[in-house]
Amino acid sequence: MPGELPTEVVQDPSHGFTRQPAASVRHPDLVLALDAYADDHIRARMYGPAVPPSPTEHALRLSVRPAAVTAAAAGLRELWKRELVDFQPVDEHGIPVMDRPLLPYATCPDLTAEPEEEHREILDELARQGAYLLYGELLGDGGAGTRRFRDVLTRVLSSDRTLRIRVDSDLFLPWPMLCLPEDPAYGPDDVFRRFLGYRHQIEQTGSYYPSIADDESAPPPPVPVVSLNHDKGIDPEGRTRAADVETALATNTVAVERTLRKELLDAFSSGALDEQLMYFWCHGHFRHTADDSAPLLVVQLSDRKDIDARSVRARRTSEDPLLPYRPLVLLNACYAGLPGSAELVHLGGALIEAGAGGVLGPQIEMPQMFAAEYAYAFVTRYLGGRETAGEIAHGLARHFADTWSNPLGFAYTLHCGMDSRLERITE
Repeated sequence: MPGELPTEVVQDPSHGFTRQPAASVRHPDLVLALDAYADDHIRARMYGPAVPPSPTEHALRLSVRPAAVTAAAAGLRELWKRELVDFQPVDEHGIPVMDRPLLPYATCPDLTAEPEEEHREILDELARQGAYLLYGELLGDGGAGTRRFRDVLTRVLSSDRTLRIRVDSDLFLPWPMLCLPEDPAYGPDDVFRRFLGYRHQIEQTGSYYPSIADDESAPPPPVPVVSLNHDKGIDPEGRTRAADVETALATNTVAVERTLRKELLDAFSSGALDEQLMYFWCHGHFRHTADDSAPLLVVQLSDRKDIDARSVRARRTSEDPLLPYRPLVLLNACYAGLPGSAELVHLGGALIEAGAGGVLGPQIEMPQMFAAEYAYAFVTRYLGGRETAGEIAHGLARHFADTWSNPLGFAYTLHCGMDSRLERITE
């Protein structure tokens, strides 16, 4: 005789119809995993839907010292600073050219008016050394296995389709600043197309992962909550778009402004941070420890007091996340896009451990003019709630390259957060 079976609801993905179910997990098109072993070799693997099928795993041992690759990455970042940000044209006697502004590539984000030959020489050098780091330093040992791995990876990265790439590694390289090798298909005007940051969405993971999952995060507030954590001493003359960024953050949101270290750290200690976007506009620099072996990245607000990873970690006294709404953090401070390592913990990593969904920041010393332009473009698009952080960062990298011939958008890096999106309550 038919009867009703007993049922028990063990999950509530719609939270009693008070919010939409969490979005399905979106797997990357390519995952590239690099693991350092004993400081004498690297284990490399790649997998994902974009990788061609193979009877064996795409994996190999790279006979290259991790420390050497890390040093080469630091050298590439220094090259960008020296050749681009700090570039100063001089005459045949080494005297600065009088009819050019001081540091022209740093003081004007639009580089389309710069001398074509000079501009192209700088870009060519950045691209050449970006390709050498990937194909010479990392994948350059010359063995048959390495050549096969390199060829497959190049075919994947050369895809005309924008891929979603996750680099899962505690060995950090500036991936958006790396390049494909020279190819006759790329003419002299196509140098930007060689940069991985131009071609694809990229996020770096490794030692740090968000501490809460999408379906565990707190439901969004009725009106988005954002914060501006800044140093009012930056650009007092108003030469940048910093004021426009502040206005954008305060439009149709609940905006919190902080200018003192105590305000920020007290907010962490309160356990009531309900922000969905945290924006930092401040200086970043390295503070060396007593033994000089593990310098810390610190940022400072208006009171010039250091805020570092330990400042955040010390406020977490339980397993509960400090940032239950999984905010995206835009750390618009010099070097804030560097991730640190087991010995070098940067602020971004501590924020991800505290619950941030992702951290976006520059890997180099970023000129204020460009940094403010980038922030304004990013914030206005992210607050729209329609695009993910990965889509916006990739779109801006292309925009500044195509419109202003400026590659500095490639120097911004996402740590986790490729799929972070501002969640809004809809009617």
